Amino acid sequence: MDIVSNIQTDALMLPWLASPEAEADPSLAALRQVPLARLVHKEILSGILGGDLQPGEKISDSALAEKLGVSRMPVREALRDLESSGLVETRKHTGVFVRMPSTREISELYELRAGLDAMAGRKVAASPPPDLLDKLTGCNEAMAAAVENKDVLSYYRANLEFHWSIVSAAGNRELMSVYRSVVQRVHTARIKSLSSDVAMMASFQDHRDIVEAIRAKEPDRCAALMSAHVGRAITRLQPASPTP
Repeated sequence: MDIVSNIQTDALMLPWLASPEAEADPSLAALRQVPLARLVHKEILSGILGGDLQPGEKISDSALAEKLGVSRMPVREALRDLESSGLVETRKHTGVFVRMPSTREISELYELRAGLDAMAGRKVAASPPPDLLDKLTGCNEAMAAAVENKDVLSYYRANLEFHWSIVSAAGNRELMSVYRSVVQRVHTARIKSLSSDVAMMASFQDHRDIVEAIRAKEPDRCAALMSAHVGRAITRLQPASPTP
């Protein structure tokens, strides 16, 4: 695998990696200016969020280094950073494993996410950026197609893009940073919450209502809709979550 050429695919599952800087200069030379550990970090993160690395799976730094064509040092540095983010865990005398949050942790993270989504929705609905509604409509169209095709992963990608478009449009960098961390930590549980046709349809209806609230410039209504939307997701996933 060529890690430098492959890194561009991460934006499919991680919309926040499609940064203005990357879009402005996507050349190989520009990518090589990025520290190697950061590229490895993104590659491992993409593997976790893309499902190639499953919760509970052991991550071998030597095997990963060989697969990516790098030394073990940047792999170890990337794994330490992912551990500090709560995505992997080191088990004494055993190794590094992909981490799955406990039931309580997932519930608390979703509670936090509800507040973050509500904050972003309120800010954006008060003064929607000119191109936001077009972006959200495109996401909804992609979600509608995914519902029709019963394609959970395609729905999830469009869902991520929908929410990230609102959060990034709010223009608060600290909000964006915290939101990104929360979403990555509950990634696996979040996919499970959308794993049925009924769940995808309910989620899709919520997204349509959110767009209409933004279009009507109703900040309080938009905040309430986004908070309730996340609350319903918690209800869907709790029975399937692992015990603490």
